[in-house]
Amino acid sequence: MTLDWKLVVDCADAQAQAAFWADALGYVVEDNRALIDQLLTSGAIPPEAVVTVDGRPGFRTMQAVRHPDDPVQDFTGIGEGRRILFQQVPEPKAVKNRLHLDLHAGPERRDTEVDRLRGLGATVLQRVQEPGTDHVVLSDPEGNEFCVQ
Repeated sequence: MTLDWKLVVDCADAQAQAAFWADALGYVVEDNRALIDQLLTSGAIPPEAVVTVDGRPGFRTMQAVRHPDDPVQDFTGIGEGRRILFQQVPEPKAVKNRLHLDLHAGPERRDTEVDRLRGLGATVLQRVQEPGTDHVVLSDPEGNEFCVQ
């Protein structure tokens, strides 16, 4: 039996990280207004747990992005497929990632993608050309490493 999963990334600013990664991957920022309305109406969350982002309510301390072709729960707006959840944590990033994303652009598009990602706020950390690999290591706006191959 397989399991459904999502990747959870700790961060300082969930909304900003979600915006960066949605643009970087061609994903969409989840619209959880139906769930937020339910939670506010029932008193399960206080109004200060919600922020307005791009004209819609979002959770202050978490935001997910999802693949645009994957299914979504109508009553929550939560994606049911390829999904990354950014959650705010109080401590800053302290060490190198133990897990990272590899973005596969291919050798003919790699440099163009690296330039596009730099325009979104990524930083180039290293260009690696070794036997068996030719890729670029970058960091997102909060310093999380990822590679473009």
